[in-house]
Amino acid sequence: MKLNYVKYCLLCFLFFSLKNYTQETLPIYQDYLSDNVYLVHPSAAGIGNSSKLRFTARQQWSGIQDAPALQTISFHSRFGDEMNAAYGFVLFNDKNGYHSQKGVQGTYAYHIPLNDNGNYFEQLSFGLSFTFVQNQSDQRSFGNDDVAAIIQSSSYYNSDFSAAYHRGGFSSYFTIKNLLLTAKNNLNVLEPLDLRNYVFSAGYYYDKNYYFQLEPSFMLQVKESTGQKIADFNIKAYKTLNNYQLWLALSYRRSFDANSINNSQFVSPILGLNYKNVMFSYTYTNQIDSVVLTNSGFHQLTLGINLWTKDKTWRSMPNINNSFIGF
Repeated sequence: MKLNYVKYCLLCFLFFSLKNYTQETLPIYQDYLSDNVYLVHPSAAGIGNSSKLRFTARQQWSGIQDAPALQTISFHSRFGDEMNAAYGFVLFNDKNGYHSQKGVQGTYAYHIPLNDNGNYFEQLSFGLSFTFVQNQSDQRSFGNDDVAAIIQSSSYYNSDFSAAYHRGGFSSYFTIKNLLLTAKNNLNVLEPLDLRNYVFSAGYYYDKNYYFQLEPSFMLQVKESTGQKIADFNIKAYKTLNNYQLWLALSYRRSFDANSINNSQFVSPILGLNYKNVMFSYTYTNQIDSVVLTNSGFHQLTLGINLWTKDKTWRSMPNINNSFIGF
């Protein structure tokens, strides 16, 4: 009984210490570097010349029981061939020990073309997402006289607003996450709701090199309530061979916080393959701080399928023009 009570106390500590982060719906990892920008920025819905279906599976701290794990299914597309409006959705399951959240996100986006001559891609985009999330706390393994063997659940709503600007090989996104966050239930009426997260990212695709192409980028997150800043510095290299394309990416993430406890550092090498309309990638993330929970790292697999691809002659980065042959 004492062991179960200790486990229950640990559960409560983790649950309440993580609740602010779980209300931020989808956590932001390096998924966006695997041609999955839509997971971070709603304005990316339907932004390219194809509809995109993506599956991701992420496992953290491999070898540790009940370690965090995340699975997502996303799809986004234009409403029609000549329409500027687009839609998208995300289904996700985020589990962390005895706590989990499942959610569905729907997006409406609108794209405004700014260049009519077709020599290069220039576009201004806006996107708005609404999300429904159900939280669960599984206490069945703690069942005794002190703790009820039940699954406690609650739900809440959330929304994100996003804007994007593209011109040729340049891309930029700005998103406000947790724009209209609601309390999870009546028990949390005193819970602070100032969990807005401002996310800005930009990159440039250099396609002049005959042997390979480069795409440097960065992303900055600023959390309003704590002032915490998180920066990603990324570089991707593409190599086209016959009818497939290999690409490599390296991402360095650093957290800047007044509280030095949260100043974590992560390095993520990514290996990807594009073959016709299919994309596959593997991401390994390693924490490089002096004190870490485990050295096993984080692993993620991404599978993507591009549907109804249209022929375009735009000069733009790969996540816009998926007809990579002949870049």
